[in-house]
Amino acid sequence: MLQRLTRWSAILMTAVALSNCNNQPVQQRQETTTSGTIHISVDESFKPVIDSQIKVFEASYPNARIIPHYKSEAECIKDLLVDSIRMVIITRQLLPVEETRLSDTLSFIPIQGKIAFDAVALIVNNQMKDSILDMTDVRSILKGTSAYKLRPVMDGLTATSTVRYALDSILAGQPMSKEVTAATSSQGVIDYVAEHKDAIGFVGVSWIGNPEDPAQLSFQKKVTIASVRCGICPEETYVKPYQANIAMRRYPMVRSLNYILKENYEGLGSGFVNFLIYERGQLIFRRSYLWPARMQFEVRNAGINE
Repeated sequence: MLQRLTRWSAILMTAVALSNCNNQPVQQRQETTTSGTIHISVDESFKPVIDSQIKVFEASYPNARIIPHYKSEAECIKDLLVDSIRMVIITRQLLPVEETRLSDTLSFIPIQGKIAFDAVALIVNNQMKDSILDMTDVRSILKGTSAYKLRPVMDGLTATSTVRYALDSILAGQPMSKEVTAATSSQGVIDYVAEHKDAIGFVGVSWIGNPEDPAQLSFQKKVTIASVRCGICPEETYVKPYQANIAMRRYPMVRSLNYILKENYEGLGSGFVNFLIYERGQLIFRRSYLWPARMQFEVRNAGINE
């Protein structure tokens, strides 16, 4: 009788364990930090470098598939409430009110952190003679009061990270001129500036700053990257958004790149974040001419003219 009870107890415990396993979401049971499929939303300004990160990650882990959706920053934030989107990559962290809303909806606060630093580059038509500006010039161009008579071109009129940066960090809340032209994407900004002599484009340096990328080299043949006056240099110096100038904040329009992970278990999203913040991912940011946020690199002075 005792043996029969012991046998039934073992069967019951096994059944309970299997039941608990089956109650876990199928996605969690089938997924690890290096396998499975997830969807992420990414600020379109960073398509070139995030495409590179995903390519290397998937080559390293053949059972992993990360499907990026490139869109405006505001749309990425909205996607945090979409079940199928596991992670977003944008140029800011969550506001307290957004954290509260997500906590109420998800029952936990998403993990977030900085992964790199980027810059907003200014590009002008190759036929423009003067490509040296200071921030006073940049502000007046955006407000439509500049003597340069340049037409600003953005990757949209609302909701993009570049537009938000222009309004918040350059104009300090003042409105932009109605003459601002909206392109459909960052590449659209480059194409518009290449075709219009009176245009000045605002675009993430991820699209234009890598001289080792064949596509970006072709972009650089179509437009010129403007130099902007360094606000912290002891002498009057004009700099381009090169990597060292981003690292040392010599270039005045620097912003951070951040991940927001909607995962409260060790899944593929956590694995991709670990890849981005550790050596291989940080080196990819470095090779893409952004500045890594999670690793220390030495910046040396060299005799290179801007």
